[in-house]
Amino acid sequence: MSLFARCVGIARSPFSPLGLGSVRTATKRAGGTVSNHGGSPGKRLGVKKFSDQYVIPGNIIVRQRGQQFHCGQHVEMGRDHTIYAVAPGFVRFYKQKWGMKERKYVGLVLNRGEKLPRDETAEGRSRFFDFVNLKEVVDDVPAS
Repeated sequence: MSLFARCVGIARSPFSPLGLGSVRTATKRAGGTVSNHGGSPGKRLGVKKFSDQYVIPGNIIVRQRGQQFHCGQHVEMGRDHTIYAVAPGFVRFYKQKWGMKERKYVGLVLNRGEKLPRDETAEGRSRFFDFVNLKEVVDDVPAS
C-alpha cells in the first residue's frame, strides 16, 4: 500500500485527529430499567375514624396491613385486618403493656367521657346484649 493511500485512509477514519470523519454521539441519556414500571395505585390505608368520633355498627375505623392496631371493646377485625365497629359508640385509642412492648388498641365506649381500658371492677362490664337502639340519636352527636 502506498503512502498516499495510507494517509487518505487515516484521514477518512472516524477517529482520525484531522476531524474529517464524524462520530455519532447520543442525543438522549441512557435510561435505566425499572422493575415495577410505576407501581400500583395506593390502597387508601390508615385511620378512618378518629378519637371521640361517633360510629355505628359496620363503620370502618382502621384499614391496615398486619396488626398495627389491635381490637379493644366492641370492635372486630376483618380478614384483611380492617377494624370495624360492632356497636354504636365513640372511638377510643389507647396503649397497653404487652410483654416488653406496648400494643396500640382501638375500642368503643358508650359515653363520650369514658376512658379505655375500663376498670371493670369499679364500673362493671360494658355489654350491649343487643338491646341498644341503633336508630337512637346520641345527644352529643348531630343527626346526619
